[in-house]
Amino acid sequence: MENMLRVGVISSTHGVRGEVKVYPTTDDVNRFKKLKTVVLDISPEPATLHIESVKFFKNMVILKFKEFNNINEIEKYKGKDLWIRRDQAVKLGPNENFIADLIGLSVVTEDGEVFGSLKDVLKTGANDVYIIQGKDGKEYLFPAIKECILDVNLPEQKITVHIMDGLLDL
Repeated sequence: MENMLRVGVISSTHGVRGEVKVYPTTDDVNRFKKLKTVVLDISPEPATLHIESVKFFKNMVILKFKEFNNINEIEKYKGKDLWIRRDQAVKLGPNENFIADLIGLSVVTEDGEVFGSLKDVLKTGANDVYIIQGKDGKEYLFPAIKECILDVNLPEQKITVHIMDGLLDL
């Protein structure tokens, strides 16, 4: 399991006082109101940033960090990821998982046959869609619904699926 979870990506600066627009990669953008710190993914050493203020504009979050006071100081971090420690994460409900914990899990059919591995998760309006790389090298899209995704077992690192009729058709 990952110790850090990505919550956003700095997309651009906002104004001249060091604020940035952040594209959120979390389900709940309001979580930024509760965060006190985030980790900026830079080399050679990630930097902990202290959040001074949070605003919302359309689908973006506007953050001001205590460490930066003008546009020139923050501009070089466009495109950089913002992370939090797992202990800062929202509490998950039953049958909920962080996407970072699912990526790479083995995917097996309900008969126990290895089908492939989970490559990514698409967030859609109705339900998530799992992108599964099959043993044959092809990518398959599985809706994340209980009729299709039968079990997610993190300790065993596997997802059990039911292949619904027509799901493997191109």
